[in-house]
Formats: sequence, C-alpha cells, structure tokens
Amino acid sequence: MDDWSGQIGEAQMPSPANQQEDQQARERETPPETRPVLTARIAKTLLSAEREFSLDLEFAATPGFTILFGASGAGKTTLLDCVAGLVTPDAGRIAIGEKIFFDVAGRIDVPVSRRGVGYVFQDLALFPHLTAQQNVQYGLAYLPRTQREERALAILHAFHIEQLRRQRPAQISGGERQRVALARALVTDPVVLLLDEPLAALDTPTKSKILDDLRRWNHEHQIPILYVTHSREEVFALGERVLVLDQGRIIAQGAPHEVLGAPRRETVAQLAGFENIFDATVESVHEDRGTMLCRIMPCRITTCGITTAAVATSSPPGSEAVGTVSLETPLVRAEIGSPLRIGIRAGDILLAVAPPIGLSARNLILGQIVSLERRDVIISAKVDCGVEMEVHLTLASRDALQLAPGRDVWLVIKTHSCSLMPR
Repeated sequence: MDDWSGQIGEAQMPSPANQQEDQQARERETPPETRPVLTARIAKTLLSAEREFSLDLEFAATPGFTILFGASGAGKTTLLDCVAGLVTPDAGRIAIGEKIFFDVAGRIDVPVSRRGVGYVFQDLALFPHLTAQQNVQYGLAYLPRTQREERALAILHAFHIEQLRRQRPAQISGGERQRVALARALVTDPVVLLLDEPLAALDTPTKSKILDDLRRWNHEHQIPILYVTHSREEVFALGERVLVLDQGRIIAQGAPHEVLGAPRRETVAQLAGFENIFDATVESVHEDRGTMLCRIMPCRITTCGITTAAVATSSPPGSEAVGTVSLETPLVRAEIGSPLRIGIRAGDILLAVAPPIGLSARNLILGQIVSLERRDVIISAKVDCGVEMEVHLTLASRDALQLAPGRDVWLVIKTHSCSLMPR
C-alpha cells in the first residue's frame, strides 16, 4: 500500500496542531450560508498505452452533496484526485473559499496532507492490521493520545460502530467497513469530502442507513461533498445537485429531476436510464394544448445499452404504415419538419391486452410481443409496433396478462413520458 493511500482518508495534518484546531473551531461557528464554496477549473491530460484522456472542466460545489455522475472512464475519479492533490492538473485553479489548493498562475500546489480533504476510496484503503478505532485515529497523530481517543470514539458513535472499535476490517461486514472508512475521513473535520462510489457494493437498506448518518453529520458541519456514483437511485436519493461527466467534460448540471428526469442530450438520457431512444420529426405543433405530434423515423440506433429501433418487417393489424409511429410529446421550441430524438423509459410504458378506453394517456399504440426476458424481478418485453420498444413490467403483470411472444398488446405512453432531445 502506498504511503498516501492511508493518509488521504484523513488528509489533514498541518503544523502546528493548535492552529488547525483554532481554524476548525472558527469554521464550525460560521453560519451555513457563509460556508466556503469549492471552486475548480481543471485541465489535465493523461496518456496511456490504450488512449489519451483529457479532463477539461469548471464547476463550483456549495456545502452539501454534489453528485458526479457518468459512465466509467468519464473522468470522475480523476477529478477527485485533482482536488485531493493526488494528481497535478496541467492548468487551472482549485480553492475552497479563500484557501487555494492549486493555482498554475500563482505557482501554488498545496501538499495532500495540508489540504484538509477527506477521501473515501472505492476500495476503502483501511489498514488490515489495525482495529477500527486505530484506523479512525490514524490521521490524528498530531493530537495528544487522550484527544485522539475522544474524537475517534465520538465519530464511531455518530456512525453507530463504537461497539466494533476493537475489531479489524476482516472481522466486520462490508457495511461496517464503509462506516469505518467514512469515520476515518470525517474525524479530522475536513473542509471538503470526496467519496468515490463508497456504497457501490452494499444492499439498498444498508446504503440508506449510511446515507442517513452522513446527511446528519453534514447537517451540522456543512461542507462540500463530491459524491461519485453510477446509481441513478443514489442520485435521486441524495437529491441536491448533479454534474454529468462524459469524456472529461461536464455535459449537464443542475437538480437531479431536471437533469436526469428530462434530459436534453442523448448521452445524458442513456445514463439516466432511457432504454428507448428514437430519431423523430415534428409533424404538427399545438401551442394551445402545449403538445406536438412527432413521427418516429425508420432508423437504427446502435448505442450500447439502448434499444435498437429498426423498421419492422411486418406491421401488426391496425397499425400505421411500416416503420412509422407517431407520438404526442410535450411542446418544445421546434418547427414542423424539425429533426429531434425522443427518449422513453421502459418503465414508463404500460401494456394492455385489450384496447384501453377512458385513459388520460394520449399515446395508444398497437404492437406485438417479440420476446420476454426475465431480469431478476423485472420482465423486459420487446414489442414490435413498427419500431421495436422495450417495456419493463413485473412478474405478476406478465402472469396476470398471460403475455407471451406473438401476442398482440397495446402500448400506453403518457405525453410527458416522452423526453425530447436535439438531433
């Protein structure tokens, strides 16, 4: 294990110790609305045998959770490493309030141990030969023994693991190890907390409990937290602000429901879990109703993880012409004939085995089931309705409707389940 891997979790051992204690006391007394903001402008190029990767972005993170969301290789961990000081940017500036971590123009590059950053790695980086309490105390070497023990026991109590203080990492569960890693990062009262998919391997109930404890801690301390995740559920659960990264750039940012609920770019739609994405053209605009009619075009989209839309070889009885499906969508600024893309989540589509009546949903499309695939407790149905759509439903729904390949069904899609993106 490299020397820094254990230290960065506590990443603050400034000297002298009493200056740090005074600074932390002043920060705790500062009203939340005046707490420092993390600002970063980072440019960094990484070269490897496989590829050249460039990180080029700028953002500000206020006290609270800022979620870094994106596919593997988007640059999320590299961004964290630049803030921590483990990777040196080629250009830019990183600061928390008036405290500058890095500035090329000013020739400033504060060492890792003096930045006051807490970092929880994906692999946690706990010392296997130390107990939970010893791991937590590791970054408090500058304090007298009595103070080290008092602060360690206080944070262990806050994360409900004080009873594990004499246990080593191999003797406790995965969720308990996550709590020890968080306690070790927080016991030094960091000015910024970096979390690199800290809960990825845990079940949902355990995740929820740990997140509740972390929220409670940060309600009192009010520091910026950069939280990396691949999980849409975690993005919405934390629910403050999300930055979407793609190939080293921030391509979308804002509140989770704005960015992921109604994505404006196809890349974001893919990350947000829109299984169906189709090329379309505006057929008509109804400003008085706040809607448009869009025709899905015969096309083939080969993006990884997204349903392929292709011209049907035969149309179900009563459907439109081969390869054409029209959908009512929300109104956007677009002229008749304008090209765009429509994204629809598989879970937002309902199936019926008889023509539905008396519904508020405006899009009713006749199709035929091509295949049914079980994915844990979800059934993924592929339905040919002139283009192929993916629909998710429960096992109980499949059985109750007696669904099988070849059966005719009606797809029910609400207008506002259709997200529109430029093409």
